[in-house]
Amino acid sequence: MKNPVMTASGTFGSGREYADFINLDRLGAIVVKGVTREPRAGNPTPRICETPSGMLNAIGLQNPGVERFIAEDLKWLAPLGVPVIVNIAGGTVTEYSDVARTLSRAGGVAGLEVNISCPNVKRGGISFGCDPEMTVKVVAAVRKAAPGLPLIVKLTPAAGDVVGVAEAAAAAGADALSLINTFPGMSIDTETFEPRLGSTTGGLSGPAIRPIAVKMVFDVSRAVRVPIIGMGGISTAQDAIEFMLAGASAVAVGTANFVDPKATIDIIEGLERFVRVRCIDSITSIIGAVKVR
Repeated sequence: MKNPVMTASGTFGSGREYADFINLDRLGAIVVKGVTREPRAGNPTPRICETPSGMLNAIGLQNPGVERFIAEDLKWLAPLGVPVIVNIAGGTVTEYSDVARTLSRAGGVAGLEVNISCPNVKRGGISFGCDPEMTVKVVAAVRKAAPGLPLIVKLTPAAGDVVGVAEAAAAAGADALSLINTFPGMSIDTETFEPRLGSTTGGLSGPAIRPIAVKMVFDVSRAVRVPIIGMGGISTAQDAIEFMLAGASAVAVGTANFVDPKATIDIIEGLERFVRVRCIDSITSIIGAVKVR
């Protein structure tokens, strides 16, 4: 990666949706929307609603399936020269390993992000990420199916013991961890008395969750030795710096992409200014540098 700023899965499509707005080759990496073995239609609409300092989403992992992703999206991404990290999901351990195996043979994939934290599907997802034993099974299966690819495991804040799940993922073969995914949440229309989302509940993201995300990154960074990708409400370079001070080696920008398509580029440029003003040799020098009283 040429810089520590990447996109968060599910907020940037497969890259081409933003190609008219920014130079994609400026990004540290592109993390694409979640991919499953078979195509998924996703959840009923409406799928998104705004909340104070954030948003709720319940997309339901809509995607064309891994074979079509490879044939169309991965083929389009290849010439960009930007590391492509594919977020993978499934309802069973076998589905995860099948997707990983298929992608490992495709070429053009820089790494896999194993999504064991999505709150918007009925099978798999968050249920795997809340149980250290299930986390081990999924991560070990994906590691075996794609031994040559860097493996990132995306964690849920809904786990009762996120540090324990992080330790389990690292022990099972994760090369890095990304945290956090969205919080389960709900919004109700007080005029109609109906949920604002078609699936009733969804995942809360945006600045509202940032302080919790920073703490989880801080806690996990002290418990594991693998790199951490911090995410959760990052909108500015200062937000990214906060995550890195807490222990993140890189950051992913999610909800901010919907507010401003140039958010990732602004953050990259902000980090460059920070390094110059502070006369720092490398932004990596601030990783975990928080001064705890």
